[in-house]
Amino acid sequence: MKTFNSLICAALLVVAVPAWANLSRDDAAAVAQRASGGRVLSVERSETDGRAAWRVKVVTAQGEVRVILVDVASGQTR
Repeated sequence: MKTFNSLICAALLVVAVPAWANLSRDDAAAVAQRASGGRVLSVERSETDGRAAWRVKVVTAQGEVRVILVDVASGQTR
């Protein structure tokens, strides 16, 4: 019974926790920096359209603040 409960708990954790490990926070910052040519201000976990993403806020050379979404699984910007 103890083993069964452990398996159920492990299965619930896998389902409930998004997989943020595909693309790290630092990697997402680097992708956004290359895409914008700006300086990274912040990086936060996010979810858009049911997909995990990193929400990266950057300031461009022109002083414009932009938010770039970086897909966790593919590393592509949205």
